[in-house]
Amino acid sequence: MAVFKVFYQHNSEEVIIRENTQTIYVEGQTEEQVRRYLKNRNFNIEFITKLEGAHLEYEKQSDHFNVEQAE
Repeated sequence: MAVFKVFYQHNSEEVIIRENTQTIYVEGQTEEQVRRYLKNRNFNIEFITKLEGAHLEYEKQSDHFNVEQAE
C-alpha cells in the first residue's frame, strides 16, 4: 500500500481556483484505486501524487496528516 496526497476542490462543477485547493491523504494500491474511492464525493481532483521517502516523512509531521483507507 502507498499513501497518496490528493489536491482537490470541493465542487466538481466549479472552475478551479488555486486559493480554494484542499488536500486529503488516501492509502491505496494505485492512483486509480484512490480515484475510484473518491468518485462518489463531488470533488474536482486537480492532482494526485504518491508520497514516498523523505516527502512522506515530511508530510507526516503536519497536523493535518490523517490518512483514509481506499477500499
